[in-house]
Amino acid sequence: MNPLLIVIMVVFGVAAILTVARIVIGPSILDRAVASDVLLTEVICVLGAEMAINHHTRTLPVLLIVAAVGVFGSISVARYVARRDNTTP
Repeated sequence: MNPLLIVIMVVFGVAAILTVARIVIGPSILDRAVASDVLLTEVICVLGAEMAINHHTRTLPVLLIVAAVGVFGSISVARYVARRDNTTP
């Protein structure tokens, strides 16, 4: 395994652990939504770095699907929070 890939995995692994901690601890739903977006972004970055280091494009469809899930998830959470804020007196 490439040493650069190992360093990237360690750095993003630590970042992912901290992000999961924010998802668990986060006091509001918006904190959790932002943390989940950050986690998806970290996954995209790791997959992109792996593609660049190993000179292939096999995981490009996975990148596109993960990005779409992140966008649709953010839109869903934003709509839920906006709808909930309108119903409170």
